[in-house]
Amino acid sequence: MAFTRATGKHRKPSRAVRVSANAAGIATLAATGVVAGFAAPALAATPDEVPHSTEDTGLTQAVVIGEDTAGRIGEQAQVQSSSAAESSAVHEAEAAAKQQAYDVKKADDEAKRKAEAERKEQERIAREQERKRLNTFVSPIAGSYVSTSYKASSGLWSSGSHTGVDFHAETGTSVQAVGAGTIVEAGWGGAYGNNVVIKHNDGTYTQYGHLSSIGVSVGQSVTAGQQIGLSGATGNVTGPHLHFEARTGAVYGTDIDPVAYLAEHGVSV
Repeated sequence: MAFTRATGKHRKPSRAVRVSANAAGIATLAATGVVAGFAAPALAATPDEVPHSTEDTGLTQAVVIGEDTAGRIGEQAQVQSSSAAESSAVHEAEAAAKQQAYDVKKADDEAKRKAEAERKEQERIAREQERKRLNTFVSPIAGSYVSTSYKASSGLWSSGSHTGVDFHAETGTSVQAVGAGTIVEAGWGGAYGNNVVIKHNDGTYTQYGHLSSIGVSVGQSVTAGQQIGLSGATGNVTGPHLHFEARTGAVYGTDIDPVAYLAEHGVSV
């Protein structure tokens, strides 16, 4: 009994149709990026290099090539991802190092600024202290008092009046400079006996007479409260004491009121 095949059914596509289908499949894979980049070399392979199915079609080659290409693309993506991660880590490390260096420099600059500010403040304080020290005045004999006033009248003085004041003091009592200055006279002064004259920083002068001993020399700088000698009874005296004068000049006759002079410099006697 003979069998007949229904028209249009179960007929094997013609070669022209299969070639068109294969080409369409390859084009589709290429369009979606599966074969891109590696398709051309793979398509150039010989039939022996491509696995065969029951029917060796162009579509089969395209599928095999697509799988191989996908694997390579995956590997390349992993390499690129790893490289990107490493690059990001390097950039982050560099940024952290730069930030740390900036922070260290900033802290160092701040420390230098603070140190410089502290240094300047210490210098200012030192200058202020020095200024006060240079402008500080004290009594010529600590704890003493005036026993004979300024301009007191008596035949004991050649001018007829007292050109200074007398401070009560036993022989050997410490006599000190009333203020900072330079010694311009140190030695015998006639009626003044052993005496010292100091030129002060404000241009005024002070004299210390009847000393039993002198402890400074001409040209020496002294400060307020520095000992310059010891009280005594040398020269024209009736007993031990300190004759103290304040002057506007170095010579006799330029005297001013010693008590008022000391008061102007903050010393009360």
